[in-house]
Amino acid sequence: MYWHKLATKAIAEAFEKGFSRPAPDNVLQTLEVPPDSSLGDFAFPCFKLAKELRMAPPKIAQTLKENFSSTQFERTEVKGAYFNLFVNKEAFASSVIEDVLSSGDRYGSSDLGQGKTCCIDFSSINIAKRFHIGHLSTTLIGAALARIYRFQNWNVVSINHLGDWGTQFGNMIAAYKLWGNPEMIEQGGVQALSDLYVRFHKEAEEDKALLNLGREWFKKIEDGDEEALSIFNYFKELTLKDAQKVYELLGIEFDSYAGESFYNDKMTPVIDELRQKDLLTESDGALVVDLSELDMPPCLILKSDGATLYATRDLAAALYRKKTYDFSKCLYVVAYQQDLHFRQLFAVLKKMGYSWAESQMEHVAFGMVSYEGESLSTRKGKVIYLDDLLKKAQEKAYDILLEKSPGIKDKDTVARQVGIGAVIYATLQNNRIKDIDFWWDRALNFDGETGPYVQYTYARCQSVLQKGAEVQDSPDYTCLESAVSQEALKNLYSFPKALQDALNRNEPYIITRCITDIAKSYNRFYYEERILTENKEQTAARLALTRAVAQTIKTGCGLLGIEMPDKM
Repeated sequence: MYWHKLATKAIAEAFEKGFSRPAPDNVLQTLEVPPDSSLGDFAFPCFKLAKELRMAPPKIAQTLKENFSSTQFERTEVKGAYFNLFVNKEAFASSVIEDVLSSGDRYGSSDLGQGKTCCIDFSSINIAKRFHIGHLSTTLIGAALARIYRFQNWNVVSINHLGDWGTQFGNMIAAYKLWGNPEMIEQGGVQALSDLYVRFHKEAEEDKALLNLGREWFKKIEDGDEEALSIFNYFKELTLKDAQKVYELLGIEFDSYAGESFYNDKMTPVIDELRQKDLLTESDGALVVDLSELDMPPCLILKSDGATLYATRDLAAALYRKKTYDFSKCLYVVAYQQDLHFRQLFAVLKKMGYSWAESQMEHVAFGMVSYEGESLSTRKGKVIYLDDLLKKAQEKAYDILLEKSPGIKDKDTVARQVGIGAVIYATLQNNRIKDIDFWWDRALNFDGETGPYVQYTYARCQSVLQKGAEVQDSPDYTCLESAVSQEALKNLYSFPKALQDALNRNEPYIITRCITDIAKSYNRFYYEERILTENKEQTAARLALTRAVAQTIKTGCGLLGIEMPDKM
């Protein structure tokens, strides 16, 4: 952040000159960007210095003003306890635009993650079940975080921790053997499996013997029975093939599909270690780790019948990932309802002596998804399947394009970009812990804070650049000193910090908001400033700003998984 460093350096010099001592580093880090540009481009609060200097904050600010010297700032002023700095607008425009354009599609990236690995556990679909809207947030948040971390040069391991273990798979095989056949499954896919599963539970309400049959088939899976494993693996392949269609539409790839079943042979060593460290306590025949000192219920490790649980498998998974990848961070993108589970998981690892669990592992929680005002429930039959949602998004986008831009070429491609982009934006536009209520008229609105609005702004930039393609003159950045020009420049300047904040807080929406602010400020600039004029140097400057806006929007949207159409 060039201008932050410049301002901090100049304030430090003024401090040393005015008070004959070095400025405290922690105080210099409090430099702010005022919400109102009339108060300056940067503001330095002097409250924290009052005690140390035994001086009133306004007096400190005045002393800094009297000793401040920098040609990069056109003026300074004192407002109460604040020392405010106003940048040289021409220099600011030149530095921001040239920084963006010279960086290209790497603007905002850094080497902060060099040599570090981040494991991201997300999406985590269930075998033999269709990919539904309940997995939308974990899938899109996790994929965005993977891109953001890679952009800052982290080594990222994307993990799809499949839900592929439990008695339900014995029930599934029992249903298939009773009422299914290969032709039915080939034609009906995962939906046919789901239908069989629903039928099994309905029939089991009348015939309890079916549940015993399901347990027998699951026991066969556990024992490595050839037929049971063959059917089980067939179900898994079918599910992943079905899910892959969704992942391809969303541009998502995984490095690992190691799910619950992968850790079957890795849990005994964990249980043995818990015993050796005297952490297991018997409770009603089950084995637990007592967490009462942390005001948490006990963490259940083994049920009374010797069966393992999610916690057992997640302990094995955490230790495996640490040993295999030596992560500096391990993120679990899972709904907030699992908060207790992850607090227990991290607490047990810490009690086992793994201090990294507290500092390197994080539950990246998110809120619930509803659809046009209605809560969704698989059990009640109120479920929206993700492939259906994405298909409908593209169809709706196509209809809108047909109405708004009937002459546009390759409507199918643009409809895919706009429709999928609308879904991604709607999912990532707010703080992840906030519940999402998905509405089509909001998501596909070209005038609101939406994916189509940002994409349309990018397409507008491309149109302007095409019309001004012949202008090759040196830019005169003095024409970018207006309020609307400076607002767009400030939003561009804030982009690298937004990326860093998004990573530090694991919050992709920070990027969504920054991109939207860039788009809104550019559109104000577009309507209030004439870009293509007879003055070639001024035109060159405004085209350079346009090019910088387009590049930054494309970079930011790319990190979220949103593609940019050149024309809309």
